[in-house]
Order: sequence, then C-alpha cells, then structure tokens
Amino acid sequence: MPCPEARTLLRSCFGAAVAAADPMSALPAALPPRPAGRVVVIGAGKASARMAEAVEAAWGPCDGLIITRDGYDRPLQGIRVALASHPVPDQRGFDATQRMVSLLQTCGSDDFVLCLISGGGSSLLTWPAGEITLAQEQDMSRALLASGAPIGAMNTLRKHLSRIKGGNLAAMCEARMLTLIISDVPGDDPAGIASGPTVGDVTTQADALHIAQRWNILLTPEQMAVLTGDPVTHRPDSPALSEVENRIIAAPMLSLQAAADLAQDQGISVRILADDLEGEARDLARDHAALALAEQSRLAAGERLLLLSGGECTVTRRGDGTGGPNAEYALALAHALNAASGISAIACDTDGVDGAADVAGAFVDATTLGRARALGLSASKALATNDSHNFFAALGDQIITGPTLTNVNDFRAILISGPAR
Repeated sequence: MPCPEARTLLRSCFGAAVAAADPMSALPAALPPRPAGRVVVIGAGKASARMAEAVEAAWGPCDGLIITRDGYDRPLQGIRVALASHPVPDQRGFDATQRMVSLLQTCGSDDFVLCLISGGGSSLLTWPAGEITLAQEQDMSRALLASGAPIGAMNTLRKHLSRIKGGNLAAMCEARMLTLIISDVPGDDPAGIASGPTVGDVTTQADALHIAQRWNILLTPEQMAVLTGDPVTHRPDSPALSEVENRIIAAPMLSLQAAADLAQDQGISVRILADDLEGEARDLARDHAALALAEQSRLAAGERLLLLSGGECTVTRRGDGTGGPNAEYALALAHALNAASGISAIACDTDGVDGAADVAGAFVDATTLGRARALGLSASKALATNDSHNFFAALGDQIITGPTLTNVNDFRAILISGPAR
C-alpha cells in the first residue's frame, strides 16, 4: 500500500502552493484604491473570475467582462462572466472576445480599465487575424499541443496569427489600463502569459515561421498570408501601449516557497531546484529520479529532504492514450526510480487540470510499479502510448482537486527519506 504519511505531506505541500496563488489573498495588495470616474474590468484566464471576485470584494460592483474556462466561474456582483473552452478555443470564446473589444472601444481617455490576466488566456481570448478561420485556429492549437513545443514557442506563433494577442487588446482603447497578472510561464515574462494581450511583443514573424517549421506545424494559406504580411503585434515602444502598466501579482516561486515553508516547519530539509523548468516531461522525470537517488545516498538515517520544482513541461504525443505533462512526469519518475524505497513524489498542475483532463496530477512511491503489475498494467506501455491518466486512475493515485481558481503552472515535489534506523 502507498505510504499515507508521505501522501498526506505532499498533498499538504501542494495545497499550500495553490493557496499562496489564490487571487483572494494575492491580489488585494496590488490593487490600488478605486479610481474616480468610470471603471471597466476585463480579463481572461483560468484565474480571472476569481481575480474579479477579489476586485469586487475591495471595490464593490464593477462593470466589465471576464472570460474563463468552463467550471471556473464565480458569483460576481456586476462583472459579467463568459465561459469558453480550454485548451482549444471555441466559438464561445470568439464571441466573448468580440464583446470585450466592443466594451473597450466605449472607453475614453478619462476612463480606467483594470485587466486581469492568468494562464489559459491564450485559448480563451481568441480572434484570428486576417482571413484565418476559427476552425483553422483550432486545428493549429491541437497541433501545437501534440507537438511537444515549449509554451514560449506556442505563444509566439499564436501572437502573430491573432488580432487580440501581442499587445492588441490594450491598443484597442484609449483609457488608462492596469493589468494584474498571475504568471504561469517559466521566467514570469508578462509578454508570454496568455500570449501578452496587453504587453508589447519583441518576437517577429520570422520567429513564428521558424517555430512552425521547427515543430512541424502545417500552416494554411490564410495563416501564411498573415505571417508574411504586415505585422499584427505591437512592439514594446508602441505609442498605443503608452497608457498601460503590467504588474505580476503571483508567480510560481511564491508558491514553491509556501510549500517549502510548510515542509521546513515539520523538520524537513528543502531544496528548490527551479521554478522555470521546461522540456519533455519524461526527460525531466528521468533527471529528477537520478538526482533523488543521489541525494538519498547522502542522507543519514532519519533525515528527510524535499525537492521542489515548477515550470511547464511538455508532452510529444506518441500514442492514443489519455494523459498530461504532470501525470506523464509522475509515471516516468516511477519507472526510472524502479521501486526504490523511501522516495515518494507528487506532480500536479496548480489549476487542477493536467492536459485537457479534470485531473491535477498523480502521486507515486515505491509501491507504484508493484501495484500496477498486480493489476496487469505496464508503466513502460503506458508511457509509450501517453496513457498516464488511465494508469494512475486504475491505481487510485490520481490527484483530483476540482477547479482551484488559480494557475501558476506545474508543481513537483519529491520527498526523500534516509535509510531506516
């Protein structure tokens, strides 16, 4: 049976990380007093409705429109909430984006716009450039998600094919704008979060074309026309962005530190590896397994060490299974550890959604592979077919949180115990 103590501790660490990024606690300190005159609140992302809830708790009812993922809406006082699809955009997101633009275009220079952005906004805010159709954007999104491309590359290509990303949203109104952002990207670059709808873009169309070629993304004639025509994004020094301030209010490192504090309070040593790790989930897992085994060899009897990391892994789709980056990381970690005793781990997405499934991630320990074999399951086969969610569902080791209402991306924790006395 799995170690209940390790599972409880690791779940508590994950809970602390999520709580640290809850907009209800993270946003108030960054929110200025409510400006005089007309105020409009807009936003998009998996945390945006919760962010709007925090705004109205401080400012009272506001006019505005938020676009969030199905299941992530909140009971707001005046701000309207539109629901749309993630990670592949849909017609609802397209329609809501157009309504948001219409609202922005009623704002004048004496008005104030508060924009609330979090991860997930790239698919929720959708308006293709040129003659690109929504169906073509959907096909490209699916291809990107299956390609294994890092999030920065995905968002560069998305920006240069969009009317709304790469600073375009902010450029559509004359009002002063403050954008509060919850980061879900390695490095916390505001231009990469939700593809930077209010942030100037330093990338180029040539960069976007290179990414499409590098990751074998087939572009339609309409998409090629946009990428070879006049640029659609705004540079950072664009006069259209002169009235915009972008401010990050929550980021992965803050969440990792909250988990570290919890573990240290229980006498556990902690090492934060990084908050911006990228790459193939299975490759990172193999590296972390080797590190965990090496660290264990140096621990004295009774000592415990927690390795923490964040960032955003990717999965290159090789099979027809159901999985996500965190579950695939956990599966590859278990496979690489090969039932080593005294090592347990959890890998979850802080938004509660790993890949496209309503599963945050998974738990592994020394019993994972043995229990799987008893059920006739093969970890190597599940890896080969990207079927990590079904693998952990059969074991009862999925982590299911429901909507967390925030998103600072991947959370990984490996608990290592020294040899028994």
